[in-house]
Amino acid sequence: MKKISIIVPCYKEEEALPYFWKETSQVAGKMSESFEDLSFEFIFVDDGSSDDTLKVLKKLAEENSSVKYISFSRNFGKEAAIYAGLQNSTGDYVAMMDADLQDPPSLLPEMYETLLQGEYDCVATRRVTRKGEPPIRSFFARQFYKLMRKISNADIVDGARDFRLMTRKMVDAILSVKEYNRFSKGIFGWVGFKTKWLEYENIERVKGETKWSFWKLLFYSIDGIVAFSTAPLAISSIAGIIFCIIAFLGIIFTIVRQLIWPGSSAFGWASTVCIILLVAGIQMFCIGILGQYLSKTYLEVKDRPIYIVREDNISEENK
Repeated sequence: MKKISIIVPCYKEEEALPYFWKETSQVAGKMSESFEDLSFEFIFVDDGSSDDTLKVLKKLAEENSSVKYISFSRNFGKEAAIYAGLQNSTGDYVAMMDADLQDPPSLLPEMYETLLQGEYDCVATRRVTRKGEPPIRSFFARQFYKLMRKISNADIVDGARDFRLMTRKMVDAILSVKEYNRFSKGIFGWVGFKTKWLEYENIERVKGETKWSFWKLLFYSIDGIVAFSTAPLAISSIAGIIFCIIAFLGIIFTIVRQLIWPGSSAFGWASTVCIILLVAGIQMFCIGILGQYLSKTYLEVKDRPIYIVREDNISEENK
């Protein structure tokens, strides 16, 4: 008998969860009727929500034996929630979905049929439009994907969502990547495996508000760049070399001018201060890049757990 595990990270999704469960469970029921020997398990990961998300999950678990939940001791972030869900999944195939219904459950049958053919190990989704998003956010998101494709060796597609269905072999490969600073979109591409992409237009949240502000997305993108590329280190090194050459040429020019026209040196204190500030700014920028890599290394070597569980109904079943 084949099983599909559906992992759903949740952070303050009290309002959206009933809508998500109603629609997704209907799709799962129809798939169980269409495909012989197919069952589902739902793993909801409460990422330290401060609302009644956990209460909703407990109620769903009481009413449906296929529902499992994991509740973190605090907010560890979506990446930790994804990892926890993957770790606790038991299905032959594993899907990841957001609870806000921006990932249409109606695509699940097509995704499953594609994997059954055996040609692909993963069926992933990407948005072809960003309708409803602030223009500045859409602009920077597109630039981020372009940059990542150029400077990293991970296959990151523009508009890619976390919504995907994977074989157990690919899930095991992802779990073998045990780094603390996780960037799942990069990890999915880094582990390889053949992926088919399904395109769809952007869908608005069914309820609630997005938890991703512009600044959170900005820092998240920096984490992705640092995790999957050393290009910034090379850029800082090249910038340092360029400024050394400029400084060397400037010294030669000053000496030659003084020898040819004695006493002709201009005061130019304002321009000198500007140059000093510019060079100092470049230095601080390069030090900041080094600091980012050093801080990630520091967090890795401390070997802290990626998440801590406060309560769940998975370990209880295993007793």
